[in-house]
Amino acid sequence: MNPIMIKFLLQFMLIGSVYGKLSEVARRGGYGRRTLDDVRQRRIYEQALNYTSLQYYTTDSEKYFVKSLPEIPQNFLSELYSGLIPIDMSNASRALFFVFQPRVGEPVDELTIWLNGGPGCSSLEGFLQENGLIQWTWGQFDPTINPYSWVNLTNMLWVEQPVGTGFSIGTPTATSEEDISADFVKFFKNFQDIFGIQNYKIYVTGESYAGRYVPYIANEMLEQNDTCYYDVNGILVYDPCIGSWAAQNDITVYPYVEQNNNVLNLDKSYLATLQNHDEVCGYSAFRDQYMRFPPNGTQPPLYENCTASADCCTWNSVYDAAYGPNPCFNVYDVGLQCPLLGDVLGYPTDLQYSYPSQPVYFNRTDVKISMHAPLDVSWLECAANPVFVGEGGPQDEGDSSPDPIQYVLPRVIEATNRVLVANGDLDIDVLTNATLLAIQNMTWHGHMGFQTKPATPINITLPDLQYQSLFSTQGFDGLDVSALLRSLPVPCTEWIVIGTPRDYGNPAL
Repeated sequence: MNPIMIKFLLQFMLIGSVYGKLSEVARRGGYGRRTLDDVRQRRIYEQALNYTSLQYYTTDSEKYFVKSLPEIPQNFLSELYSGLIPIDMSNASRALFFVFQPRVGEPVDELTIWLNGGPGCSSLEGFLQENGLIQWTWGQFDPTINPYSWVNLTNMLWVEQPVGTGFSIGTPTATSEEDISADFVKFFKNFQDIFGIQNYKIYVTGESYAGRYVPYIANEMLEQNDTCYYDVNGILVYDPCIGSWAAQNDITVYPYVEQNNNVLNLDKSYLATLQNHDEVCGYSAFRDQYMRFPPNGTQPPLYENCTASADCCTWNSVYDAAYGPNPCFNVYDVGLQCPLLGDVLGYPTDLQYSYPSQPVYFNRTDVKISMHAPLDVSWLECAANPVFVGEGGPQDEGDSSPDPIQYVLPRVIEATNRVLVANGDLDIDVLTNATLLAIQNMTWHGHMGFQTKPATPINITLPDLQYQSLFSTQGFDGLDVSALLRSLPVPCTEWIVIGTPRDYGNPAL
């Protein structure tokens, strides 16, 4: 593609994108066309003048450039790349699939990696339904612009990993986080070489089982001792598996149910039985002894054995019971009720989230062609087969690596002093107090856990960069919102920002 065509294409995409964003905020905020007319041309010219070429388009990256996506308006795309990059450039049979979208705005020398969990769940969910510029989530007939996308702040890279996830190809061989981290840093170096990236600040982020991926990958990057490719500046883990998931959730599920039964609607007799099991199994006493600030010593290991003691598998019990009053129960948002909303990604569950006439978006042939994805791979949001091939492990997923709180997470905290841990209070799969209990069993900077209970509100003062000047011009200064918090995937978020035991710091990503 010659430079003139590149310039024309980018300006077309950019001008259309700005128009689409302005229209979207007007529709959502209740402000009509007249409100936007006075500033539309000025903003379009300001944006367009900043971009005279595709920032990462080269002869090496050309084959990854996404010209269009089916069902997605052209003005939603901005500069977008996707495809397979081998872990080892000499072996194309093992490769990870990625989507890369540069920042929409002034270029920055930083890169934020997003990983979904599972294990084996696709980060394309993050791209299309969580923090990407395009939003096509449950119940939406058409995609829309996500005004709170992280690409408003940073260059974004979504990666389907480990091998066996999404479009990524190869036979899974990993038995540990160390295995997948070694694969990832090789892939990531190859990615940077292709896109001409060096000396960028790197942020690694993710949710759920990526609470294990993220600190291990960040630690592996630190171990490379190479800031040209791996200048890790911080991490974010959201609803993370950082400690013993089974033990923590059994220990903390009863207080959660008691607090949120106005939503769960479990009957009184069941609650009484659950409370009895909570006490008999020692969970109540465990909380009393170890959910303390500062901690009351190292927590002894607890192991879940539902065969030997079914009554003590309290989380499983709650999960089963919740479907009685709510047949559409969802562990990631306990407030969801029937009817189920359609999902273009085919949310993986026993319930039906995809309409028969609506194919899974990323499994469409036309979408695969547009994204340079392998046509012979049947895409699933979460892998049908294990992506770890070991036995057991702390999460019973064939992943033998210790919980991140044992070593790698403290190592990343001490190396960066910029670690964000967040939980959605409506998520019962990884409970907020389970995460906090894990942190109280972790030592960093010479202290175990938080010395005082986190209770200071974190006020995100960063305004909505996309619309601040527009609203100010029109006299709507009071409508600024937090860009980062609005983009996170689960509602009712609680943040823990870790630097030192006494300094909670400020979120910065």
